[in-house]
Amino acid sequence: MSLLDVPRATVDGLTQPALVVSGISHRFRGLQALDDVSFATARGEITCLVGQSGCGKSTLLRVIAGIERPEAGDVFIGGRPVTASDTFVEPEHRGVGFMFQDYALFPHLTGRANIAFGLRQLERRERRRRVDEIVDRMGIADLVDRYPHTLSGGEQQRVALARALAPQPEVLLMDEPFSNLDPVLRDAIRADTLDLLRSLGITAIMVTHDPEEALSSGDRVVLMRAGRIVQKGRSQEIYDAPASAYAAGFFSRFNRIPARRDAGELISVFGRFAVPEGAPAGAEMLLFVRPQSIRLTSEGVGARVAGLAFMGEQEELRLEVAGLSRPVVLRARGRSGVSIGDAVKVAVAADGHLAFALDDTGLS
Repeated sequence: MSLLDVPRATVDGLTQPALVVSGISHRFRGLQALDDVSFATARGEITCLVGQSGCGKSTLLRVIAGIERPEAGDVFIGGRPVTASDTFVEPEHRGVGFMFQDYALFPHLTGRANIAFGLRQLERRERRRRVDEIVDRMGIADLVDRYPHTLSGGEQQRVALARALAPQPEVLLMDEPFSNLDPVLRDAIRADTLDLLRSLGITAIMVTHDPEEALSSGDRVVLMRAGRIVQKGRSQEIYDAPASAYAAGFFSRFNRIPARRDAGELISVFGRFAVPEGAPAGAEMLLFVRPQSIRLTSEGVGARVAGLAFMGEQEELRLEVAGLSRPVVLRARGRSGVSIGDAVKVAVAADGHLAFALDDTGLS
């Protein structure tokens, strides 16, 4: 049954979600840019579309906005079909705001005129009131009488956000909104932006290629690869329980340690480990162990310190372990007190591993 026939559709566990993307497929210049993509987001939530360059996330954003018309699939905004087999609502009538990666401010217009540009259908007094309201809410009165070329990157970002929010969209779409900012400013401006969106109750879809930004910014995260969704869910769920080796490696750094499955245990150079719930079948496995799950200990496997990096509050060691072709990485808080060349003993935390079949990791 189509979502068009379901007045209270439940998608991804959400009843009446603000946005539903259902079965979207699309070719772009002969390549399969999107392949049966489906997800939903609740009202007032921020969802991050994340993945490597070319995975289809920006194309998906353009499909939601109505800039691209997909070959197959449906898009619903506020329960209303805006893309379907017999429906296509033009971008300006979808109730979406779009914030481009380069901000796309009109260079010949002041900040105020840029913000008012999408409000041309309103009567002049209402247009002025709407602009004043968002300018006051964002605290950018000192920017709106200036032209884009006189604004810094962070200031342009704030004006572009105000322009996207002024029409009071049902869904705000943001394509790499912080990627052009200086690293020193990026974290602060991102935090301010997300706080504003949440205070306004804005439903937002944000594209990023940065795993840390996706996990820290999104209420929901949708990981894409080669036009398909690899995994979707809450940030903590995806980080703690990645569904594949690709998802695990994308969101976190891991040591990959060969292991052999023997009944209910995994046998490796670090000893025996329980097979994690949901681990795939297969005799040859790889343990995925995060650097912080490897510890220096008085009893454990012998290793030699091959490298040491001071990282402020943390210290990172590269350890050569007999039986492994590559050093393992240990990351510890504080100072380890060891030096390059020292012999040490290390162990893996009992619950500090994931496991994947060797042929599922792309490393066989």
